[in-house]
Amino acid sequence: MDPITTFRGKSVALNIPNIDTDQVTPANYTKVTDKLGLGKILFAHWRYKTPSFEPNPDFPLNKPGAQGATILVSGDNFGCGSSREHAPWALYDYGFRALISPSYADIFNNNCYKNGLLPIVLPQAAVQSLLDAALAQPGAHAIVDLEAQSVTAPDGSTHRFDIDPRSKHCLLQGIDEIDYTLSQLPLIEAYERRKMGSGSIFR
Repeated sequence: MDPITTFRGKSVALNIPNIDTDQVTPANYTKVTDKLGLGKILFAHWRYKTPSFEPNPDFPLNKPGAQGATILVSGDNFGCGSSREHAPWALYDYGFRALISPSYADIFNNNCYKNGLLPIVLPQAAVQSLLDAALAQPGAHAIVDLEAQSVTAPDGSTHRFDIDPRSKHCLLQGIDEIDYTLSQLPLIEAYERRKMGSGSIFR
């Protein structure tokens, strides 16, 4: 995973509440276990005309200026539905690095952190202003500063967000939970030595 620190990126808006994971990654395209290439099926039922797979010009990701977007702004309760991890895989593979919504489904939220995505929660009014800006100009630039825990909107207004310290550390370093655990190995082994004498469960 790539570390997330501070970046200026294009934002795109999906002004729809309760977008479930079957819309993010439709089930008929998720019979794979490889993360690479899943970006092409992101929002497939909305993004393409079926069965031709011709891009739907009315879908926000296909609007002029939206290509290369790294920030997705959406309605409330994003990522509800099934717990499939393909959803954050596809978002990440497409190029998104931060999501902005008033709320996320719990499992989806946790899966984002595990896969290098920053799910930012902001108040409804702040999200609406970002949605309005991205709808008015697909690809409008915003700035995400994970260290400062802030989002700077296209109009220059700044909004702060909360994140738990371990998730923030992992995203800043570009590591997952396993990497984080391994980084704590000296502390874990010291604990085991205290509990078990000179032996270690890792030797």
